[in-house]
Amino acid sequence: MPALRYLHLDVFAATHGGGNHLGVVIGAEHWSGAAMQRFARWTDLVETTFLLPPVTSDASYRVRIFTPHKEIPFAGHPSVGSAHAALACGLVQPTDGLLWQECGAGVLPIRVEESRAGGDGADQRLLLKSPGERVLHTGRDAHPLLAAALGGICSGMLPPALVDGGRRWWLAEVESEAALRSWKPDHSAIGALAHASDSMGLCAFARSTNPAYQLVVRAFPAGVGIIEDPASGAANGLIAAYIAHAEPHGPLAGGYVVSQGREIGHDAQLVARIVDGTVWIGGRTHTIIDGTLDWNDA
Repeated sequence: MPALRYLHLDVFAATHGGGNHLGVVIGAEHWSGAAMQRFARWTDLVETTFLLPPVTSDASYRVRIFTPHKEIPFAGHPSVGSAHAALACGLVQPTDGLLWQECGAGVLPIRVEESRAGGDGADQRLLLKSPGERVLHTGRDAHPLLAAALGGICSGMLPPALVDGGRRWWLAEVESEAALRSWKPDHSAIGALAHASDSMGLCAFARSTNPAYQLVVRAFPAGVGIIEDPASGAANGLIAAYIAHAEPHGPLAGGYVVSQGREIGHDAQLVARIVDGTVWIGGRTHTIIDGTLDWNDA
């Protein structure tokens, strides 16, 4: 059986070890979906992805994304990390600065940016175009369980909202960075809200005056059994879209930098760019482990 290549990545990390883990398997075209799921259950990472040849002619590559429990059509940090792996392994080259990723949500563009001309990839930043969003409900009374999930915090300028776009999240602006960072959420209440509304959970954000970032984010995806996520690509894409919709001429309408994960010992940095109402979300990825995989897929 040919050896498979396996990369363990740190996605959206401001510094090594600060981002979100991702496992990427390359060369498993012969694996069944059940075999992929079995391996993803073994890694026990939030997500494990499999890079595959594209089925659609206009795609650069195809990716299948698995949590330990099920396959999902789309997620932010697995998409950005998989694009990083495809570039790092020489499987693809960008065309006009873009890769085209085929996944369960369709064929999505990913922008490849270098922070300096002639860079060697160390300063590479990848940004994923969000698949679109719909604001389903707004207001603190939008769901009978929402008030309990928001217990202990005061709202910021924008009202809470249930937003759908690839993943479904409750979004809530908090009055200040200090209040959000010190908040002790009721995870049971967030879990009850997530399951009752068929959503990922609650993603809270606050504006910041720190010169290094303009938004602080904490994400609680209780709907998939995670207490707190260190770096959330899809959720941050929804926040950016919500801000762009609600404040089209506001100070964040063109984009901003996000700090996430410090409350749980991480240090993630994500970048949101908003161009003509279109949201791109991304950041840098570090390859931590690059090796071969000894695994029987039977």
